[in-house]
Amino acid sequence: MTTKTKAGTTTQIHRVWIKATPQAIWDAITKPEWVDRYGYGGLPEYGDLRPGTQYKILAGTGMQAYGVKGPVIDGEIIEVDPPRRFVQTWRMLMDAKLQAEGFTRLTYEIEAQKDGVTRLTIIHDLEGAPMLSALVAGENESEGAGGGWAWVLSDLKTLLETGKALAATS
Repeated sequence: MTTKTKAGTTTQIHRVWIKATPQAIWDAITKPEWVDRYGYGGLPEYGDLRPGTQYKILAGTGMQAYGVKGPVIDGEIIEVDPPRRFVQTWRMLMDAKLQAEGFTRLTYEIEAQKDGVTRLTIIHDLEGAPMLSALVAGENESEGAGGGWAWVLSDLKTLLETGKALAATS
């Protein structure tokens, strides 16, 4: 779902319900051994999970198989409330034009529901980043750029519920 909130500002909201605990989802979005297993794979180097910490995400196993090297994302941790909320700035480094769009704001909201189900919402504020907005919306999928946040969330859900990702990243 993409919502235009005002001229020049785009906020994408993606939501999925996962049969997993909030802690399991928190671990899956913050621990390198999990992050590398779904979506496009990645190896986060968060250091201390506390506000003000600079971080980077290195190319994970899946990306390395396609020749991607070095850090692919960087930013700063803004808010940490385990296992409920994680907010960070987020900048794509894989392409000079995407990198030039600068930092965006990424929020994970994790909310326990009933019957062992947890709702995960990703809110990605993409003001001033039209190319990144198209990429994470999955608009470039036919060009081989992937399905964006929808793909990542689908893969995360599948991994946590079945133990296997939709596609092998490692």
